[in-house]
Amino acid sequence: MKFFENLNFSKLFSKKKIDDNLLDKFEELLIESDVGTEIASELKEKFKKEKIGKEIKDEKEIFEFLGNQISKILEPHERKFDDLNKNSPSIIVVAGVNGVGKTTTIGKLGRLFKDNGKKIVFGAADTFRAAAIDQLELWSKKIGAEFIKSDLGTDPASVGYKTAKFAEENKLDIAFIDTAGRLQNKKNLMEEYKKIFTVLKKINPEYPHETILVLDATTGQNAINQVEEFKKISNLTGLIITKMDTSAKGGILLAISKKFSLPIIAIGMGEKDSDLHPFSSNNFSKILVNNK
Repeated sequence: MKFFENLNFSKLFSKKKIDDNLLDKFEELLIESDVGTEIASELKEKFKKEKIGKEIKDEKEIFEFLGNQISKILEPHERKFDDLNKNSPSIIVVAGVNGVGKTTTIGKLGRLFKDNGKKIVFGAADTFRAAAIDQLELWSKKIGAEFIKSDLGTDPASVGYKTAKFAEENKLDIAFIDTAGRLQNKKNLMEEYKKIFTVLKKINPEYPHETILVLDATTGQNAINQVEEFKKISNLTGLIITKMDTSAKGGILLAISKKFSLPIIAIGMGEKDSDLHPFSSNNFSKILVNNK
């Protein structure tokens, strides 16, 4: 994945000293890469402070600067995987719109915790699509997790309730509750999503312990709208960004971090079971500037 693919920083700075005109173009390129206007302005000012009046030797110098600055911006938002399992059981709701890879992400999360000896249950509360239920059931069989489902069209909140109760009664470590890949602008679907939280809190006011929002790196600025809408209904406790293995301009994560200050749990780099990685600001910045 090349964060600055086709943005041609090397051509912009080739054998030229840094002046205000070049700095403006530098800022424009950053905005094009979805980092957001605030972050672009900050990076421009920091770059100006360090490089104004100096000649850039090659693109590596630019990428090194950007990588270091991106890492500094994101480091405060790192969140460790172990934080997700501080309760017994830990009830985790996973949300996101259609197509972000939410159900697959749940399967990968389950595998990571199962590999560490945790007892897991998946709850298929996306009752609107048979394919989503089937997919999650396949993941449960694949990693050896318990599985809770109901008939197609069943109230999603009832599945969430049964999953949490099952985790309690069987002394499991973590319950992952999948929710429908609802469009954030569909009021009726969002109301059903909200009901899941209402029902869980009837079991225990602390439920769910976590609400993770899965975002697709390819969606750009629309990801900000998704965060805003889901935050209206539930207290988001973490983000997972998928499809970072594509040519997406993953800079949207910087814009989201600036606006919402949400913890970042993991990034998805492909389709394999092992392609979900704990978030590291240092590693992420290297991916963005294509400096693996």
